[in-house]
Amino acid sequence: MWAASCLASCCAACACDACRTVVSGISRRSARIAYCGLFALSLMVSWILREVAAPLMEKLPWINHFHKTPNREWFETDAVLRVSFGNFLFFTILAILMIGVKNQKDPRDGMHHGGWMMKIICWCILVIFTFFLPNGLISFYETTSKFGSGLFLLVQVVLLLDFVHRWNDTWVGYGEQFWYIALFVVSLVCYVATLSFSGLLFHFFTPSGHDCGLNTFFIVMTLILAFVFAIVALHPAVGGSILPASVVSLYCMYLCYSGLSSEPRDYECNGLHKHSKAVSTGTLTLGLLTTILSVIYSAVRAGSSTTLLSPPSSPRAGAGKPLLPLEKTDVPDEKHEAKPVTYSYTFFHIIFSLASMYSAMLLTGWSTSVGESGRLVDVGWPSVWVRIVTGWATAALYIWSLVAPILFPEREF
Repeated sequence: MWAASCLASCCAACACDACRTVVSGISRRSARIAYCGLFALSLMVSWILREVAAPLMEKLPWINHFHKTPNREWFETDAVLRVSFGNFLFFTILAILMIGVKNQKDPRDGMHHGGWMMKIICWCILVIFTFFLPNGLISFYETTSKFGSGLFLLVQVVLLLDFVHRWNDTWVGYGEQFWYIALFVVSLVCYVATLSFSGLLFHFFTPSGHDCGLNTFFIVMTLILAFVFAIVALHPAVGGSILPASVVSLYCMYLCYSGLSSEPRDYECNGLHKHSKAVSTGTLTLGLLTTILSVIYSAVRAGSSTTLLSPPSSPRAGAGKPLLPLEKTDVPDEKHEAKPVTYSYTFFHIIFSLASMYSAMLLTGWSTSVGESGRLVDVGWPSVWVRIVTGWATAALYIWSLVAPILFPEREF
């Protein structure tokens, strides 16, 4: 017994030293990736608790205070929502604390990049704290998360547009025939995938013998938008490229599928209700993958994008030349000059807050534990419209990115 106790103490000490070494090794450049790691950890905790926490939560009187104990799925959903709420509080508090940080001499700059041991402890405390909150507050957070998830989908759109434009500019910048052919091939593949995807949607969501006019409208509208993208992008006045148009078309068709697959299982036009388990698993995996990629991309691109994360004071946010040239005697000493931050810390943390909401909706299948009856509300029309409207917003933002430089030539986009 004594030997086992000593061994356990040694293992705990080694684990603490290892964590302290890892935390102390996080530098300014790796801090953004560390935030991504913490977010990934929250997803793992949510996934694990969704599988194992239900029996324990059934014994907590402030959670299971119903006259009739809900089913296991209710407690699984509630566990995911509580972990998500703790993660949301952590990043929202950081976002509020970082408001107004403009240069690296601000003490809060060090708070953003350092203090990782304390941050991890605070994150754990907040996650544990949420399991002592009443069900009503968690229900309110679940309702709010559906709107926050819609905002995160819009952030994904901005990141997608930023990515495809940089992808296109990089390959065109090579100026070689091989890369032009590669652009054409990738664009062709995306359009073929879009049309094939639409065919599958017509097959599964517009079954014969049923009045499925709404589903038909969603699919046809998405196809029309895909053709509009190509026409606007290839217009001589715009001078765009077909690659971004094809990628955005495929993404809009995916959002259309995501919305249609969220229709209630008993809806006669939802042809996937017989395969709901396989579909939900595939949708969950793909949704989590796109969420993690979006968060990582936002962290890596932070500071190099002039339109997304860079504040007005950032050296990347404006033109390279000053409005009024300074005299030589007026040039400040670079050694004592406060370097401006290269991206907005507040917006950076807001992305993680919204991603926490969105990941909770994915892990719970856009379900809810609303109400005192303990009944689990199934995926329904609010979830459908959130995704369909997000697809339309994607189309509007992409078309705006093409025509805005023509409508306002004096402004920089």
